[in-house]
Amino acid sequence: MGVVSGTALDGVLARVLQDGDRGGHARRALAHFPSPAMAERVLDAYFLEGGRPEGQPYRPHPTLTIAPKRAAIELSLAGNFVEVWLAKEGHTGLVGINFLEKIQTATLSAVLGAMLADVDYVLMGAGIPKEMPRVLTDFAHGRAGHLDIAVANQSRTHTAALDPRTYLGDELPQLRRPEFLAIISLHVLGGYLARDPEIRPDGFVVEGPVAGGHSAPPRGTMRLDDTGQPIYSAKDEADITKMVTLGLPFWLAGAWSTPEKVAAARAAGAEGVQCGTVFALASDSGLTDELRGRLLDQLRAGTLVVRNDPRASPTGFPFKVAELSGTLAEPERYEARNRICDLGYLRAPVEKADGSIIYRCASEPVHMYVKKGGDIADTVGRKCLCNALFANIGMPQLRKAPEVYAEEPAITLGQDLAGAEGLLRAYPDGWNAAQAVEWLLSATN
Repeated sequence: MGVVSGTALDGVLARVLQDGDRGGHARRALAHFPSPAMAERVLDAYFLEGGRPEGQPYRPHPTLTIAPKRAAIELSLAGNFVEVWLAKEGHTGLVGINFLEKIQTATLSAVLGAMLADVDYVLMGAGIPKEMPRVLTDFAHGRAGHLDIAVANQSRTHTAALDPRTYLGDELPQLRRPEFLAIISLHVLGGYLARDPEIRPDGFVVEGPVAGGHSAPPRGTMRLDDTGQPIYSAKDEADITKMVTLGLPFWLAGAWSTPEKVAAARAAGAEGVQCGTVFALASDSGLTDELRGRLLDQLRAGTLVVRNDPRASPTGFPFKVAELSGTLAEPERYEARNRICDLGYLRAPVEKADGSIIYRCASEPVHMYVKKGGDIADTVGRKCLCNALFANIGMPQLRKAPEVYAEEPAITLGQDLAGAEGLLRAYPDGWNAAQAVEWLLSATN
C-alpha cells in the first residue's frame, strides 16, 4: 500500500498553485472535487498562471486553529483531497494517508478531505490516537466529527468540531469509512487500544526507535549518549509475540526494510512492514533531486549519518535528522536562521487566565514563546520543521533581510540504512518506488 504524508497539505496545495501547478495535476484533481464552488474559491485565491515572479515570496495561507475560519477549512479539505486523489489515479491499489496526533487542529479537516477522495487507510502516530476510530465512523455516516484538543493550562475541555454538511451541503457524497491503523511503539499501548471497542483501531504499525521522523522517547528518564542522542533499551522494543495475541493485523517499522526482514516479519506473524527511507530516497519521492542526489552520494561513500536529535522538534519528540551540509543539521546554519513561526502546524494551544486560547511553538522567536508563558529552556535547539520540510520538497519560503534568501531544509530519514544500501547495490544509479517494492518482496515471492 502506498502511503502519502498528510502533514501540511493545505500549504502544499497553496504553494503548488502559486508555482503555476506545473503539469496541471492539482487542477486536474480539483476538477473532481465534490464542491466545484469550493474548488474555484481555492483556485481564485492561490493559482498564478505561469507561477510566481522570481523572488516573490509565497502568499501566506490561513492557519488551522481549534475553531478555524472557513477559508482555512476549505483549503485543508482541498489539499488533502488533491493528494489522495492523485495518489489513487490510474490504478486499483490501496492508498493510505499518515497524520500526526500532535497536529490536532488540522486533523478533522484533513481526514475529511482525504475521505472525500476515498482514501483506503488512515494511519496516525506521534501520540495516542484513541478518538480517530469514532471520527472516521461519524464522517462516514455524514455526521459531525469531534476531537478533544490537548490545551496547556486548561480549565475545561476544548473540543474541535467539523460538520461535513456545513461545508458541502447537498454536495456531500456518500463517504466510505477507511481502515484505521494506529502507529505505536509498544505492545502495551496496542493492548490498551485493542481492548475497548470505542477506541480500537483496525490494526497497528509497530515502530521501533530507529524509524525516521518523530519517534517515541525512551521509557523512563531520558538519558543521552556521548553524542547527545537518546539511549534506548530492550524495554523500548515491542514484544511481537504479544502483538500477535491481540488478534489485529500489524506491520513492523524501523529497521525492517530489506527482503530478509520482510520475510522475517511475515514469519513472526506480522502482515508485513512499513518502510520510509527506501522510498524517500527513491527517484519519485517528494525530495528535490538535488537533495536526494547528495544523500545518495553520501550513502555510496558510506558517510551518510542520521542523528536522533532529542531537541530538534518543537513537539518534544525525538526527531531523526540526516547530517547533510547546507541544511539545518549544521549547527551554524541553525544558529544563523532568524527564528520565524509563520506556518504554525506544530504550535500548541494554551489557555490564558481569562479562558481565551493562544498558540505557541518552541521554535518561534524566544521572546514571544516566553511572553506566552513558555519555559525558555524548551526553546534550546528547536528547529522550525514546518519551513524546513517545505524546503525539502522544493517549496522554501523566501525572506528579505535585507537581501532575499530561502528557508533551508532539514532531511529526516530512518537511522537503519541497510535497505537503502541494499537497493543501491542493486541499482547503482538510483531506484524508483516500484523497484523498491519489487526488491523488498524478492524473498517472499
